[in-house]
Formats: sequence, structure tokens, C-alpha cells
Amino acid sequence: MGQRIAGFPDTVIITEVGPRDGLQSEAEFIPTAQKIALIQSLLDAGLRRFEITSFVSPRAVPQMRDAAEVMAAFRDRDDAHLTALVPNLRGASAAIEAGVDAMVLFASASESHNRKNVNRSRAESLAGFAEIARLAEGSGTALQGAIATAFGCPFEGDVALSAVLDQAKAYRDLGMTHITLGDTTGMATPALVIDWVQALAEALPGVEFALHFHNTRGVGLACAYAGLSQGVRHYESSIGGLGGCPFVPRATGNVATEDLAYFLEESGVETGTDLDRLIEAAALAEHLVGRELPGQIMKAGPRLKTASMDSVRTANG
Repeated sequence: MGQRIAGFPDTVIITEVGPRDGLQSEAEFIPTAQKIALIQSLLDAGLRRFEITSFVSPRAVPQMRDAAEVMAAFRDRDDAHLTALVPNLRGASAAIEAGVDAMVLFASASESHNRKNVNRSRAESLAGFAEIARLAEGSGTALQGAIATAFGCPFEGDVALSAVLDQAKAYRDLGMTHITLGDTTGMATPALVIDWVQALAEALPGVEFALHFHNTRGVGLACAYAGLSQGVRHYESSIGGLGGCPFVPRATGNVATEDLAYFLEESGVETGTDLDRLIEAAALAEHLVGRELPGQIMKAGPRLKTASMDSVRTANG
């Protein structure tokens, strides 16, 4: 482990979103048994928090049509925290029946992306969440909030901080104390992250914020650095860099879990993960989707991984 950077937290909790956000846009259906094998490999690597699936319409996201079967394989694991994305009351009922630890309610900070993503206005989404909150209260299932396009919208450009604050406050008023800021289109910058985190922490004391970055423009880990400098301890990532919102133009993958874990460990921050096993899990993910994934550590290995001098040619001349 590297020397801890001043101001960084001692430990960070990584939530693996590959099984949901990572796989949701894959055109070819990944067999349920293969999804389960991937999740098991991530558990073997030390990860304990997962956004494991989503209870959405199979017509909208065909890849998630086996949500109940995937949950059934892990619902008895008392050492893992399993969440699922739910867009509406029907999805919430299915998620509760499947035994999730928490339901993630999501809406976009921008009106246009929310209409593309869930075919509703932001106001309609928030009104529906009140019904889900009442259902959750009766079931004992926890609620978490996620704000998509929190740092920018592909259709509108900049998203106002006031829109993010209003949505976070609406979530808090529904009883959510864990809220994720989602950089759905990779429009976050370190400066924006610092400004948003500071404003939200001041406005909503007692709420725990998580950060979810896509590496669309190559600054995902720089944005994570900015979050760490503000004391944020929860981050979401996807094994191998899988993913990309299917309702966004030019979408690319999430920050790779193994890249994030490497960066954190080399910055002196404990993650509870085994990097070698994360690299194995990334290779499995790459095999399942049948193409090269963008994760870098899975290709290069840790910085102190050495090679024999005979493995490369010697320059002539």
C-alpha cells in the first residue's frame, strides 16, 4: 500500500455496479449463470456492496429480465449488501419480493435526460417515489437515492447546482440518507465535484454521499481524487470499465473497479479488496462480453509487477 495522501479518508467503500450498470447496455443477453459467476468472482475479490440488478421493464432493458433469478443466487449472503435499481412501484414490489437489502430510486437532474431515461418528467418521477417510500416503510427495505446527470446533461449541457440540491433534498425528505451523484455522461470535472460536494454537505448534514463516475473524457480518477479531498468515502465503479447509459449519445463505460482500487491502495486508502482477484474478475467480464474492455490495470498490472529482460527485444544501434 502506498503512503496516504493528506486529507484522504483512511478507508473507502466501493460499490460494484458492473452487474447492473455495466451489463445493462449489452446487446447480447448474458446468460444468468454467467452473471452469477461474475458476481461470485467479485465477492471472491473482497467486494461486499453491489448494485446487483434492476427491476425494470424487460422491454426497456432486456438484459435485466433475469433480475429475480440473479438476486435469488445471493439473497442469503449475510456478508454482502445487495441493492437494485427500481423505476416505479411495480419494480419496487418485485425488488422487495426478491429480498434486496435496499432499493435505489433514480431520477435525472435534467428534465430532458429523465424523459429519455424513464419516459417521465422529473416531477412525475419524484411523485412516484413517494408511493415507493410508503411501500418500503411497510416492508422494512431501505431506500437509497441516485441523481443521474448530476454534473451535466448530453442534451442540455450544464446542470444547475440548484436542481441537484432540490432533488437531493426531496430524497432526504423521503427518508434517504445515502445519495449517489451520478456522472452519467462523463461530464464531471474535479472543480465541479469539489463545488457540488461542498454545497451538498453544507445543505444536507447527516446525508452520506456517494460518487459514480464514467471515464468518458478520461478524468474519472481525477474526479475521484477531488471527492477524496472532500472526505467522500463511497464510490461506485464497474469491473473492467463495463457500462454506459443506453439512453445517452456517445456513452462510454464507468470507471473500472480494478483501476479505482489500485489508485486508492496506492494512495494509502484501504478498500478491503484483492487487486489480483479483481484483475481476474475483469478478465472474466471481458470474456463474457466478448470484446476488449477499457480497464487499464487489467492490462498493465500493478506498478511493481516486473518482467524478465528476455520478454522484450533489445534495441539495435
